[in-house]
Amino acid sequence: MAAALLGTRQTPVVAIGSAFIDRVPPWLKDLAISLFGTHDKLALKTGILVVLLALAALGGILSVLRYWAGAAVVIVLAGVAVIAASTRPDAGQTGFAPSFVAGITALLILRLFATRLSGLVRYPEDGVSRRGFLQLSAGVTLGTIAVGALGRVIGGHRAAVAEARDALKLPLPPSLDPPAGVQAAGAGPWATPNEDFYRIDTALSVPLIMPSDWKLRIHGMVDREINLNFSDLLQRKVVHKWVTLTCVSNEVGGDLIGNALWSGVLLKDLLAEAGVAANADAIKSTSKDGFTAGTPLSALTDDRESMLAFAMNGQPLPVEHGFPVRIVVPGLYGYVSATKWLAEIEVTRFDQFEAYWTPRGWSEKGPIKLSSRIDVPRSKASTGQVTVAGVAWDQHVGVSKVEVRVDGGQWQEAELAADASIDTWRQWHWTWDAPRGNHVLQVRAFDAQGNPQIEAQAPPAPDGSTGLHSVDIKVG
Repeated sequence: MAAALLGTRQTPVVAIGSAFIDRVPPWLKDLAISLFGTHDKLALKTGILVVLLALAALGGILSVLRYWAGAAVVIVLAGVAVIAASTRPDAGQTGFAPSFVAGITALLILRLFATRLSGLVRYPEDGVSRRGFLQLSAGVTLGTIAVGALGRVIGGHRAAVAEARDALKLPLPPSLDPPAGVQAAGAGPWATPNEDFYRIDTALSVPLIMPSDWKLRIHGMVDREINLNFSDLLQRKVVHKWVTLTCVSNEVGGDLIGNALWSGVLLKDLLAEAGVAANADAIKSTSKDGFTAGTPLSALTDDRESMLAFAMNGQPLPVEHGFPVRIVVPGLYGYVSATKWLAEIEVTRFDQFEAYWTPRGWSEKGPIKLSSRIDVPRSKASTGQVTVAGVAWDQHVGVSKVEVRVDGGQWQEAELAADASIDTWRQWHWTWDAPRGNHVLQVRAFDAQGNPQIEAQAPPAPDGSTGLHSVDIKVG
């Protein structure tokens, strides 16, 4: 409720979780994503709550024997949360307050429980003490539910943002239908629905921004600073473009990739208006929650149509995907380009700053690597003619050929579906005369220049995974 009254996202769990995310090493981040996928944040919150419950139980037991021993556990927990919240980039002047209030509340309730329990420990058969403890437990439970519900009512910002999002009237693309011929026989959907699009970012609590409150500052090594609001953005020339985005944490054969129709304003037009210095080579983009990305300036000013996107598949951006405005850059992994909940763009040089992930061991520029994936079949098939299908991608380079082989045999060329653009994935299919037994299917792709994808296996860190995707198939 304190967080709702103060208009901050820094509840104790969010503050501690965000601080943990900021300090996690790359190998642990990859492990979490490989284990939990896009549910990594739920897993982190659950883990924090389990640890808090265990420490709270310890504090409760200690407080019955000696109150201040248990209180020390609560004070340390609250202190950690206060420090974590205070150091968040978007903490403001009041970010620490919810954790401070939580600590005071916990100490008071701990005192009440310890007083009741100490009497019950001394006199186990005392019905009055037992009844008093149960009444206190029921009262605290009901009070917690009531205060939590009141906090949600007071902090109904998510509902307000949802209403504002639904009320937006945006320039729509002429058609939401995929281009002709891009869908391969037997493959999954060429276009990824918004609700199925992967989400990997550092925001444990999603920033909630009203379109009327959104502002963007473009500054740094420019001739003139530009300040935009959402209405200003919609007055500019709007482009609609199919782009496939990929996360650098995507394992070989993984699903941290999606293809959508994005609508927005070209970044190169805004940068040209600002007048970029000749010796600038990067932008530093900053999210509302403090996340930063460093993007090569060349990727924003060439022909790939990088944009400030405000719509996804003909709808305003989902809140979880950066509403109201995010950056979309074809050909680069998201950690160096796809800043959500965009607040600021600074034109600069790579030798003058470090973005969020660079000091954590990830490469500086993050071009996407040529890769391919088998989508069907994934485990079983019947004997006879079997359709093998999937996708291949090398954004802003393009895919020219895909080959499949069975049990390490000769490579067989698959049939490619139509190519929407070099900035989207390309579907393919191949017909396999499948004999009974256990088999291994493997796929590889070639880029627009005829170069094959890298066969050597490498993990996502520091600049994207490599290797050929294989699936074990039982045919019967």
